[in-house]
Amino acid sequence: MTEQLTTLTDGSVVARGDAVFEHMDVAGGQCVMASHASPEKTTGNEDSATAIARDGVAVLAVADGLGGLPAGDAASGALVKTLVNAVAKIDLKARPMRGAILDALEKSNNKILKTGLGNATTVALAEVDGDSLRNYYAGDSQILVIGQRGKIKLQTVAHSPTGYAVESGYLDEDEALTHEERHYVANVVGSAEMSVQMGMPIKLSRYDTVIIATDGLWDNLYLEEIIDITRKGDLLQAGRTLMDAVQKRIAEPKPDMPSHADDVTFILYRRKS
Repeated sequence: MTEQLTTLTDGSVVARGDAVFEHMDVAGGQCVMASHASPEKTTGNEDSATAIARDGVAVLAVADGLGGLPAGDAASGALVKTLVNAVAKIDLKARPMRGAILDALEKSNNKILKTGLGNATTVALAEVDGDSLRNYYAGDSQILVIGQRGKIKLQTVAHSPTGYAVESGYLDEDEALTHEERHYVANVVGSAEMSVQMGMPIKLSRYDTVIIATDGLWDNLYLEEIIDITRKGDLLQAGRTLMDAVQKRIAEPKPDMPSHADDVTFILYRRKS
């Protein structure tokens, strides 16, 4: 994504794709956003992300334009901009935020299909309203919510053959990270069969950490590593450590460790009270 929107303060938006690192307050919570292009690419970063604050509600999303397809950055960028516009216009007294979110994702799907470029994007989105979080996603970008002691409170299932296999118990994490089909993605935005998965709301405590990320994170670090880095301590430092760990794993691949050169984008979020 080449276009940059405004830096976020409470009530405005951020939507960027190239290498960024933002630390901000969003609707009563602390948010860190980071994105880094794959070191092996000559083209731009195909990931996009947004953090939106509207009337005390935070909408946090990442989108990963599919690599190998034309204009992946255009697909992820179109989704983000459509989402930003939909959230800005909604009358929350007349309808819930989820209506605007679902309409925006459906509209994004139709827009991408109408271009005829054959491009597509994943999406992972968290709607945070006070101590309530609802997730929405399509594709293999994922959402993880953990407590301060590392307990997993929410982990979405990647829409991919390996994601389904892990959920069903046919593959373990090690097998999935090295499987030949680990980069095949199902149910993307930009498909006639797209179906956004929406979860039931979960309750967030003050010390829970929300991680929303493209597959560049999940394909390069074990779940245990991600949890250990992000579960406690300063959120900005956690974000820096997390990105450093991913880039080191990409730059210095080892036979017994996951490593896949890719764009990496994530959002970390914690409530302030």
